[in-house]
Amino acid sequence: MQPTFVLVHGAFANSFSFAPLQAELGLLGHRSVAVDLPGHGFAATYPHSYQAPQDLEELATAPGAIKGVTLADNAAYLIGILERAKGNGPVILVSHSRGGMTATVAANQRPDLIDRIVYVSAWCPVDLDVSAYYAEPEMATVDATGLASAMVGNPAELGLLRSNFRTADLGVIAAFKAAFLADGTDEEFMVFLNTFQPDENLDAGTPDDRAQPDSWGRIPRTYIRLTEDTSVPLAMQDRMIREGDALTPENPYDVRTLTSSHLKWLVDPAPAARVLGDIAALLPAES
Repeated sequence: MQPTFVLVHGAFANSFSFAPLQAELGLLGHRSVAVDLPGHGFAATYPHSYQAPQDLEELATAPGAIKGVTLADNAAYLIGILERAKGNGPVILVSHSRGGMTATVAANQRPDLIDRIVYVSAWCPVDLDVSAYYAEPEMATVDATGLASAMVGNPAELGLLRSNFRTADLGVIAAFKAAFLADGTDEEFMVFLNTFQPDENLDAGTPDDRAQPDSWGRIPRTYIRLTEDTSVPLAMQDRMIREGDALTPENPYDVRTLTSSHLKWLVDPAPAARVLGDIAALLPAES
């Protein structure tokens, strides 16, 4: 039976970023659904002060719909999608970047809904909370200057993270490109930048949200490494793989590799679609 790929986006992103990948998957004969987590996509907030001419003072205090959204909320929403998809056959859950946190919690809670879980340069915390990994040596090469320079308002007061992706500061834009799509053209990067939404929730998870061996650990899993990723460096991706394998050595990651920055695999999705098609072929014939 044909599986459904359920695609989960990362921070400040939404289902729109998966459109080219879904087109490629469809042309290869695969079914997919891209998820908008709570407060994302058409549920996101774009304050008038975010439009040109921008009013950064107002933007720093404008309320956002994602305030109060938690990782538990994300997982509950995703589980609802997985339940519906599972009614049509096998499910392959694919997550990118911060979306891996939500995928992991959903897998902890409902492993019965997932036939294979795929992480694409995504966070799958095992030994530490995600926020703690940022202080680890594997993240030492990450240059967060661009994102830090674009942050607007006080997260503690706003109840969310807000980034001004519509800044006119060319230095900040260059830093964003270096972090996310250094292997793409300037034109490709500006298109992708304009799919980002300004707000993200604050919940980075707790020890209870880390991968659990008796539930998450039972699901066949794949990790797709992105060799040119400077946002989640290859060293950290490899650490995610090692920690997962150590947690359940009887069920190790199937590891694949793409030559891509954090976002290039979505801008030029044909190679990723082929890899996902190969992964679908790993499902048992009776699924």
